[in-house]
Amino acid sequence: MTRHEQDISSDMVLLEIVRQHPGTEAVFRAWGEQAGECLLCQALFKTVEEVALRYCLDLEGLMKDLRRTIG
Repeated sequence: MTRHEQDISSDMVLLEIVRQHPGTEAVFRAWGEQAGECLLCQALFKTVEEVALRYCLDLEGLMKDLRRTIG
């Protein structure tokens, strides 16, 4: 996998991220607990930025966790 394929951005849809990087599912589940509902159930077709805004989540923190997971 090239470095370009590993990069993720806040304008990517959750489904696209999980499809490319299955390990990120755990990150979305953990952040879903903070949001109060399952992000992969309720926002699978939303961008990370849309999800952060909708659920008042720390976008930078979420992106950091996702990037750390994909290494």
